[in-house]
Amino acid sequence: MKYALVLCDGMADLPIAELGNKTPLEVSNKPYMDMLAKSSRLGIVKTIPDGFKPGSDTANLSVLGYAPDKYYTGRSPLEAVSLGVKMEDDDIAIRCNLVTLSDEQNYEDKTMVDYSSGEISTEESSELIKYLEANLGCDKFHFYPGISYRHCLIIKHTTVGTDFTPPHDISKQPIKTHLPKNKDMEFYTELQKKSYELLKDHPINKKRIEEGKNPANSIWLWGEGTKPILDNFKEKFGLNGAMVCAVDLLKGIAISAGLKLYKVEGATGGIVTNFLGKGETALKALQDGNDFVYVHIEAPDESGHQGNIKAKINAIQEIDKNIVGTLFNGLLKMGEDFAIMILPDHPTPIATMTHSSNPVPFMIYSNQVDREGKDMYSEKTAAETNDFVAVGSDLIKEFIATK
Repeated sequence: MKYALVLCDGMADLPIAELGNKTPLEVSNKPYMDMLAKSSRLGIVKTIPDGFKPGSDTANLSVLGYAPDKYYTGRSPLEAVSLGVKMEDDDIAIRCNLVTLSDEQNYEDKTMVDYSSGEISTEESSELIKYLEANLGCDKFHFYPGISYRHCLIIKHTTVGTDFTPPHDISKQPIKTHLPKNKDMEFYTELQKKSYELLKDHPINKKRIEEGKNPANSIWLWGEGTKPILDNFKEKFGLNGAMVCAVDLLKGIAISAGLKLYKVEGATGGIVTNFLGKGETALKALQDGNDFVYVHIEAPDESGHQGNIKAKINAIQEIDKNIVGTLFNGLLKMGEDFAIMILPDHPTPIATMTHSSNPVPFMIYSNQVDREGKDMYSEKTAAETNDFVAVGSDLIKEFIATK
């Protein structure tokens, strides 16, 4: 039996007036998803447990079967694992975004113009992070470059307790009331201010401005946590598993859980990515002898954060054609029994441009069972079934038990 889990980050949404009060999932041309829906189990699953913030960290852990209340130690530590950063038990990792802030003289008066600095290239951002490390790094803390705007700060011999705000939660908003609070707040705020003074006139940013791009003129800190420990996936579920993804968070989860990582050329973790490459690589992972593959696609989430309806619809359609379609047709040719589960980790509504804790629609298809499903896969049709999974980390057990 082969199992393919297609995780469409942030795909769920709310009805949008411009779409006739329908969601991007409802209006998208997605023939494969809708075909599968006709003979699938559809329902709603709560991926964000009570008391947790709605993030891709907690949500993906839930979907993969790791209950956040047991396994979650923070977002950035999982990304640090992907970057190969070794953490001691008394270190903490903090996500370090390169962002675009407005140019008011006082740092506190600035606005969050762009949480991703125009999805800055990894080549440019790595040089900027290395520049910060050379000028600010010391025995107490170090900067580590990641992918695009996503990077890591390791603080030695300290504890968590600072209240940080994710930058994508405050797009186009003044930052004054969202600066670090409580423990070590002055230290972290001062570090962000120093980064602005160093980055605002850096040659890379001067060139980006000349080209009409957003400059990466400040760091923004969030997502702190301690060294992660996850149980081995095969020991937990009895399956040889693989992960296809482009962002360090998911790579870190995969490494920590003992899943085999597959790299996809041209996969960016952004709106523009190699959808077909992800579908073909996921199929290859199953052809290689893995029983289970987890395919993560960031594009719907990035579209939601940017309030870009057209991009979100396009992402859903690309996922349907190049990932769901590639997996379905490829698995049929393999001749083995298989099951496919499709779901978001959390909603990222266009209207709010940030994550929501609302339950998400899931769909489980098996070539062994002819179920009576729905005419299409959407938030509405999934809710109509009254099939509700209250504990997100239980869903994968039901998926694996599918015959």
